[in-house]
Parts: sequence; structure tokens; C-alpha cells
Amino acid sequence: MRKVLVAALLFCLSAVAVAQQDYVGRYDSYAGFSYLDSPAINLTQRDFNTQVGVNLRRWLAVGFDYSIQEGHGTLLPGELKPSLQTLLGEFPLPPGFTVADLYVPFGATTQTFTGGPQLAYRHFKWFTLFVHPSIGAIHEHINLEPGNASGLDNPVATGVLQGLIGRGVVKSPAISDTTYFYGFGGGGEFNATKHVHLRCDIEYVHVFLFSSLLENSRNSMRVSIGPTFNFGKNISK
Repeated sequence: MRKVLVAALLFCLSAVAVAQQDYVGRYDSYAGFSYLDSPAINLTQRDFNTQVGVNLRRWLAVGFDYSIQEGHGTLLPGELKPSLQTLLGEFPLPPGFTVADLYVPFGATTQTFTGGPQLAYRHFKWFTLFVHPSIGAIHEHINLEPGNASGLDNPVATGVLQGLIGRGVVKSPAISDTTYFYGFGGGGEFNATKHVHLRCDIEYVHVFLFSSLLENSRNSMRVSIGPTFNFGKNISK
């Protein structure tokens, strides 16, 4: 993840020129690659991010952001609420096997929906810097896969999961949640041409998914990169 962040930052600082930008179109449209990292639950995801925006001033825009990422992680007992950790200890385990030895791989699909303002600094002709709040809704669908731990069967975790389903803690191995998140983001655009730019956006957010199961909320970081298309009437001020 550090290599991805360093590469993104180097891109965001790669082009500097001292002339003002002479054209800022009314509308922006972006689509590109997205990487989402949630280290608290050992989850990394990759896929797609898109944004549309309207420039109200040369320095102020409003818009909408949508992203979808897919990936895999591993759920550990220490990440669950204390009451669930206690419940896990009530299930029969093999000799020498403790609750701490349990782990459940899972696949996850995460979608985010964000809208709001963005502030831009356009002092450089070929490069635009921007910052924005990151506040919106997040939906995550998880498939618990206890039988697919590194490609090997995991009968202990499978039995515990079936016990949790039997007690109504979860309804099935497939669970979903929708909630809110907040944070901040920013980055830069290299203005390759008048209408085509290359954008890098980095966001840090705090997420409250699966609060009925997990002991803590989590921090996540999203890195997105791709082309932006700027068009429409020139914004003069």
C-alpha cells in the first residue's frame, strides 16, 4: 500500500508550471481505477471510480462520486464485539484449539456514494490541486468463506459459523450493511490538453459498517487515478 501511495503522490507532484490556466470548463467527468485499503479488517479491494461535477467558480465545484471495489480479507475473533468473542468460546473446539486460532476468509464488494463541494487551486497552467470533504453512504456485501482458507478446508471455522447462524447472530454466510462515512480527500490533475486531464485522488475516511458485529469502526484509504474530461462554457472567475 505504501508503494501505491508514494507512486500516486509522485504523480500528483510531477508537473508544475507558473502560468495561470486560461480555460476552466463548466463541467467535469471522470472515470478511472480505484484501490481501497481497510487494514483494520485485513481487506484490500480494487475496481472502478467515477465522478461528475459542475464548476461554479474557478475555485469551487460541486459534484457526485461513485465507486465500487471488490476484494478479499480475513476476519479474526479479536475484531468482533466482546460478547461475540465470549459466545465463540462456548462452541466445542478441538483439543489445543482456542478461539484465537479461528479465522474466516471473506470476499467483499463495497460501494460508496458521495456528493459535495471541492476547492481547486489553479495557479499552475498544467497542474490543478484540489481538496474536498468525503461524506456519504457506503454499502458493503460480504461472503464469509470458512471453507476457503488459503485453498484448504477449515472445518472448525465452518462449524462455528453454522453455530452462529443457528443462534441468529448472522442469517447466512452472505451479510450486507449500509451506513455512513466521513473524512477528507484531495489530489491533483495534470492538464494534458485543454479538455483532457489526468486525475489522482486520495481519500482518508472513517467507516461504521457492521457495528452489530465488529468491536470498532474502521479507517480506510482510497486511491483513484484516471482521465478527466473538462468541457462547457469557460468559467472566467
